[in-house]
Amino acid sequence: MRRLIAWLLSRLLPAALIAGGVAMLVAGLLAWTDPAIIGSAASPAPSLALASPIPSFGPLPTLQPIPSVGPASSPSAMPAPSTVPTPSPRTAVATRVVVPALGIDLPVVRAPTNESFPYCDVAEYLPALSQPGLGGQTFLYAHARDGMFLPILTASQVNDGKAMVGMVVQAYTSDDMVFLYQITDVYRHQDSLDTVFNATGENLFLQTSEGPPPGYVGHTGLVTIVRAEPISSAPATHADAHPVAKPRVCA
Repeated sequence: MRRLIAWLLSRLLPAALIAGGVAMLVAGLLAWTDPAIIGSAASPAPSLALASPIPSFGPLPTLQPIPSVGPASSPSAMPAPSTVPTPSPRTAVATRVVVPALGIDLPVVRAPTNESFPYCDVAEYLPALSQPGLGGQTFLYAHARDGMFLPILTASQVNDGKAMVGMVVQAYTSDDMVFLYQITDVYRHQDSLDTVFNATGENLFLQTSEGPPPGYVGHTGLVTIVRAEPISSAPATHADAHPVAKPRVCA
């Protein structure tokens, strides 16, 4: 795990230093023109000689000239447009991961800075990567131990984990949402996160180790990574999205 984390820091640090962006707001101008002045004197109608006189009904009403139409108002007199607040970017993070078919149900916490060995009894997310529902790569990892991600390792050792393909993963977030993903790929014996960094679109990755930690017999430094694609999302109850996390330093 130390080897993988060292590799990860070497990839993430340069990327973090070049992040940035500039936004521009373009204002439109409303052009005003004076409508044409309309209205003119009416020419008298020519008289027609008739064989018999027409009864008189009194004088016809006098038509008044149509008034001139000026500008509706000047641009300076127009009220300023109301300011529409820019919506804040979504900042929710993963809080819980569930794989019902494997019996996995773990709180998710932020990985500590300069972490050398992950906590037990929780999964962790990498802050430098994306979060569920944001269109990028979400990366969650936990030890291959009872009550954690051991079922992923065990399933991967049978027919290269093909039984996991199609399983649903539930990722809850701090804004009371649940995002559903479906497992599409299982990558065994990985010694880097190239699979994660080379992915496009939105994906959820679950990672666990394939052996004991450094210093113990059988340590390989290799990991198993499961990739899942998004299929839907829905509101979740606050209680479901905020399980009690009790991370502890592994013995």
